[in-house]
Amino acid sequence: MKLIPLSPVSWQISDTLIPYPDAVAAMDARAGAIADGTAGEAVWLVEHPPCYTAGTSADAADLVAPNRFPVFNTGRGGQFTYHGPGQRVAYAMLDLRARGRDVRAYVQNLEGWLIDTLAAFGVDGERREGRVGVWVRRGGGREDKIAAIGVRVKRWVTLHGISLNVEPELDHFSGIVPCGIREHGVTSLVDLGRVVSMEEVDQALRRTFEERFGPVAGDDGPALAHRATEDQPGL
Repeated sequence: MKLIPLSPVSWQISDTLIPYPDAVAAMDARAGAIADGTAGEAVWLVEHPPCYTAGTSADAADLVAPNRFPVFNTGRGGQFTYHGPGQRVAYAMLDLRARGRDVRAYVQNLEGWLIDTLAAFGVDGERREGRVGVWVRRGGGREDKIAAIGVRVKRWVTLHGISLNVEPELDHFSGIVPCGIREHGVTSLVDLGRVVSMEEVDQALRRTFEERFGPVAGDDGPALAHRATEDQPGL
């Protein structure tokens, strides 16, 4: 289901590593403003310094190496995941009051957005029943996760979003049980032989987002991060 809002979504890209707490502060500030009607929807593309994040369903036993990288508890759904350089994280702050108030359909559209983006690079991404995210077949019955989804909805405005493995250090995932799934691995575009730049991935993400969610405009990501750092330094 594609419900298109009237105003373009602000498309924002940060070209430096954004500390995870600063990103959470930025999302909270922007989502609150969207809910109050004082700001428009936004998608913010970032990379983080290496860290592990724990969703609301995280099992402490899945944190295999608790001292390897900083660990942050977060309000998104899901379990443990890794963020780091070479992984494109896209935070979507969208107003579901204008998009049907259907969280399930929203998550399915996030999956579809990722699948469409992977197709642009000749990768067949697939959904799996009971496993949120996007998967690729590796042969011999093996399949790996290439993209994760974690969502929070507050006052019908979305927070968090997606992460797509472009060229992260895959060994960094070994410090956790990613998303609580032990029987499958993780992969990336480069691991699959698709050597592409982050700029190429961003272009594909923008094009496929517009096809599924509606038009976008602008790039004021650094300003969004700067406001969050000033207004909510403790988050």
